[in-house]
Amino acid sequence: MLADLAGVLAEARAQGRGVAAFNVIHLEHAQALVGAAEDVGLPVVLQVSENTVRFHGALAPLAAAARVLAEAATVPVVLHLDHAVSTDLVEEALGAGFTSVMFDGSTLEDSENRAVTRAVVDRCHAAGVSVEAELGEIGGKDGVHAPGVRTRPDEAAQFARDTGVDALAVAVGSSHAMTHRTAVLDLDLIAAIAAQVPVPLVLHGSSGVPDDGIRAAVRAGMTKINIATHLNAVFTAAVRERLAADDALVDTRKYLGPARAAVRAEAARLLVLVALR
Repeated sequence: MLADLAGVLAEARAQGRGVAAFNVIHLEHAQALVGAAEDVGLPVVLQVSENTVRFHGALAPLAAAARVLAEAATVPVVLHLDHAVSTDLVEEALGAGFTSVMFDGSTLEDSENRAVTRAVVDRCHAAGVSVEAELGEIGGKDGVHAPGVRTRPDEAAQFARDTGVDALAVAVGSSHAMTHRTAVLDLDLIAAIAAQVPVPLVLHGSSGVPDDGIRAAVRAGMTKINIATHLNAVFTAAVRERLAADDALVDTRKYLGPARAAVRAEAARLLVLVALR
């Protein structure tokens, strides 16, 4: 069933658990992720990033496929536009049936970021769509974000009030695109931000955080846990293994299928991990 981000996160936050959000780059990802959520009976967030839209050359085809899978699912599935810097793409996502968007104005000057984010929130809320935004710099985005930067609790609370966002991504020690799970999160900072910010918090760059760190972050106050690179590594490893086993293999289904199954299994494990089961 297609679900709204704000509702899914509010319920999870009230229950003291997290919700896993995974990036969708192609159809096999979407199939694996919805299947994983159904396997464990937990909600999931399917994220399509602006970078992925650029890769495909359009939003509509992948969005349509993900929406069909979400609508047919037996568990809540949020269809989320991730790291959008273009307000035109936000508008396109609304028309494509997305139930939430993440507007990333972190490269803008602070007052402009707040104003543009507020305008995006007003537009999306009028359409019944949730909005996530970002304050602080998460790291790993081609030099746009500065590693080591941290979000201040008071600034995060004011940003949430100024913009009216439904969820807020904050910088607490993780970094995008990490291929090793060695990030150390500032759990005291997470707790301090959670105590002041009235909306659910989002952890970007969770692929670089070990299992124990993810669970500790949820206990400290994180609700939405974004994981992308780790599952890409799982997918790629399965493809490599299958191709290495058979030099004559040319049928793409025979290596994409095992890769999809591997992602489904790992995503199911992560969904349970994040929910603190």
